[in-house]
Amino acid sequence: MGELDPRSQGAAVVVSNVHMRYSVSMSDQRGRLARAKRKLGGGKQTVHALRGVNLVARQGEFVGLIGANGSGKSTLLRLIAGVERPDEGQILARRRPTLLGVNAALQPALSGAENVRLGCLAMGMTPQQASAVFDEVVELSALEDSIYRPMGSYSAGMGARLRFAIAVAARPSILLIDEALSTGDATFAQRSEEAMNEMLGNAGTVFLVSHAAKTIQELCSRAVWLHEGQIIMDGPAEEVAEKYRWWAWNVAKGEREIADKLLEQAIEEGEPEVVQILSTAPSRMLHPRHSSGVKRRRPSKPAPESTGKKPVPVRQPVPATDMMPEITPNQVVLSYPKGRVPAARHARRR
Repeated sequence: MGELDPRSQGAAVVVSNVHMRYSVSMSDQRGRLARAKRKLGGGKQTVHALRGVNLVARQGEFVGLIGANGSGKSTLLRLIAGVERPDEGQILARRRPTLLGVNAALQPALSGAENVRLGCLAMGMTPQQASAVFDEVVELSALEDSIYRPMGSYSAGMGARLRFAIAVAARPSILLIDEALSTGDATFAQRSEEAMNEMLGNAGTVFLVSHAAKTIQELCSRAVWLHEGQIIMDGPAEEVAEKYRWWAWNVAKGEREIADKLLEQAIEEGEPEVVQILSTAPSRMLHPRHSSGVKRRRPSKPAPESTGKKPVPVRQPVPATDMMPEITPNQVVLSYPKGRVPAARHARRR
């Protein structure tokens, strides 16, 4: 068991006992039983996407999230980003996370160059800063003269490279990437790796979601294997990704018995941690940055002109899902292997 003080140990993201559930429609299911359930009002079912996830990521770490489809990788990334709020548990971040996804949209009718400016402004940069990093974004994205074409004419890979270059140019402290690096050629892969290594050298933290074990091994220092909403293995990227690769290969070959044994072995060796947050004061709330664009607010509602009164502003609250607590010096994070419960004096959570 170890006590991690964010000031001395450099905790960048803390995930403590997080659960996430979704209600999904059964309208796509067929058969008498499905029709009967819909008639009786049971047309939805609950999916437990994350089941008690615990994780501490430190400054300077490159964490790969790996697992099969539906394992909870992208859900965890969205929760860390603050896009959604967990049903149970806590998530803290040292700085505002920046979420980069291949589906994040800029403006297809505008040129790539115009979208660079728009994207940089959305990431919190000033117009002067956006102009200063323009050449850097063009070089990293490898778009060359295509930067002046409408973004709507770009391939999926070109758009993903541009969004990644904009996000990196903003120098985020915490960068969250969902499969974005799987698009592009070898030159882009090398440039993106160099850019992220520079960020990590400046005590940044990167999370990368990927299905490719090789990508996780080549880029990440640490890997977290999720399976059916739970972390089953967390450790050096080379080791975790290799075990996942063999498990996935046997699943694809239909060797379920071998795959199940590999999964059991990974669970035994993985020793997932339990994380508790002891607070002495409430956290400040952070507004996450996203590469999808600028958040728009409704204009203030004016009073009727006939009254002659000044317009009365209508306060538009920020949705809870767009805010997340910040790690403060008043918080101590307890992290210990699952099954090794700390002393009772440490077990209290406020």
